[in-house]
Amino acid sequence: MFPSWNFILKEIQKHLDWFFQFVRLNCVEARRSQEERLWEEAGLPDNHADMCRTCKLHTERLQPQREMEGTRIKKEGNDEKDKRDDEVVCLRRQIGLLPAVSFIIGTVVGSGIFIAPKGVLMNSGSVGLSLLVWVLCGVLSLFGALCYAELGTTFTKSGGHYTYLLETLGPLPAFLRLWVEFLFIRPAVASYVSLAFGRYVVEPFFTPCAAPTVLIRLVGILGVTFVVAVNCWSVNMASRTQVTLTFIKMFALVLIIVPGVIALAKGRTENFQNGFEVDLLTLDKLPLAFYSGLYAYGGWFYLNFITEEVINPNRNMPLAIILSIVAVTVFYVLINVAYYTMMTPAEVLLSDAVAVTFANRAFQGLAPVIPILVAISCLGALNGGFFGAPRMLFVGAREGHWPAIFSMIHIRRHTPLPAVLLLYPLVVFMLVTGEIYQLLNFASFSRWFFIALATLGMLIHRYRFPLHPRPFKVPLVIGITFTVVSFFIVGLSLYSDPWNTGQSCALTLTGVPVYYMTVYRFRLPRRCRRIFDYCSKQLQILLEVAQQEVQTY
Repeated sequence: MFPSWNFILKEIQKHLDWFFQFVRLNCVEARRSQEERLWEEAGLPDNHADMCRTCKLHTERLQPQREMEGTRIKKEGNDEKDKRDDEVVCLRRQIGLLPAVSFIIGTVVGSGIFIAPKGVLMNSGSVGLSLLVWVLCGVLSLFGALCYAELGTTFTKSGGHYTYLLETLGPLPAFLRLWVEFLFIRPAVASYVSLAFGRYVVEPFFTPCAAPTVLIRLVGILGVTFVVAVNCWSVNMASRTQVTLTFIKMFALVLIIVPGVIALAKGRTENFQNGFEVDLLTLDKLPLAFYSGLYAYGGWFYLNFITEEVINPNRNMPLAIILSIVAVTVFYVLINVAYYTMMTPAEVLLSDAVAVTFANRAFQGLAPVIPILVAISCLGALNGGFFGAPRMLFVGAREGHWPAIFSMIHIRRHTPLPAVLLLYPLVVFMLVTGEIYQLLNFASFSRWFFIALATLGMLIHRYRFPLHPRPFKVPLVIGITFTVVSFFIVGLSLYSDPWNTGQSCALTLTGVPVYYMTVYRFRLPRRCRRIFDYCSKQLQILLEVAQQEVQTY
């Protein structure tokens, strides 16, 4: 006969208990050996009796000094109170205006601008229309960013899309966004960017031969590991890393723009003649052109993931969003003008990495530097994604839509350690298995569908609660225009690519039964619930994390 479920669950719990006890004992032994080493270096006695006797002598010697310093200790009461406030477990407001601008630009400018021009040109059909698509994508991204600036100052919680869907349309759309983001879209996007990072690092060493796929994936995993370590270690370190990488990637963009502008000033305009030929333009390909352009602009909403960590968000969030999106739009248009100045449309379509082909054409002496700068650009986008996206999971767990362990913060580092660590194995798994590109095909549909729902929720909330305080209020025409255009792009994708769109809808809807079984009404067996609670408690001890002690919104 087969053993009963109760026996199996008891055995699982017994082995888990043994495992966590083993890990905890090893940690205690490591700490004890470190303390003994420190005692030996300080020349202090080994046995406890001598230690107690020595402590007693020191106490007797220090007693008069303590009495004399009594008044000074009372005066320093406020300083001790401030020190206790610094030790409170919560997310700190440490992101100022410059880190916020760098965070948006560094996340938006990734591998897209170096790869996406081929997709925009192929689906738009001409040079002039492709430049127009880039401008319109920038304007649309600015409209969406302004809508999210209003949402971010109206609802001061972190979490981005999830928070705004929860506050305006209810828990089910918010949970579905959380579900599809962390199980499918976010690991796929991070894996794609890390593969681009590995490719641009490895390929220069193997030119003109093809680089080994295994080595590209290994370097991509190393890049992901570096980014995860930085974001687990410190918020300040992650923000400083983002600022540094942003300045490096802006230098890379300037390095591409300057030769193109110089060539254009010298009269190289043959590729812009007859730039608006519409013979190759078809209605079913136009949404794909916008998807390629919007992919390069993707990331303008990441600052809303960390609203609770932005200093003076009512001022800095709208200002950072406007400055960063306008700067990115200008740079993107100038880069494409530089591409078409030095390369023909046929050469752009034949190139898999437009920036590298441009570097070989514009300045052969500095051509090896461009892949390194593109790799750094990918690393900055990867760092921004790992900095912002886990905050959505953190807020979802805090609202009860995800296990509580993911709403905890490291007691010393003040980083959402469990939420950051969850993404790491998912990204590595996708890098190893290679199941990335199929998910990327419909990631844009799911992302823009929920963005359109969020801005629709903003309009509904305005109508239902007109007196609700809104420190930053976007013009109504901008909100309506962005919402209508977003739904129009989503609808056209149903016509142009119904297969991937249907798969995206199916994957999103798989979260509905999960929501009703785990969030709406918890239906798991009691024994499974006990094992889950036990594992969560042991992980909390192992990772040294705790719930927030202060409300930060």
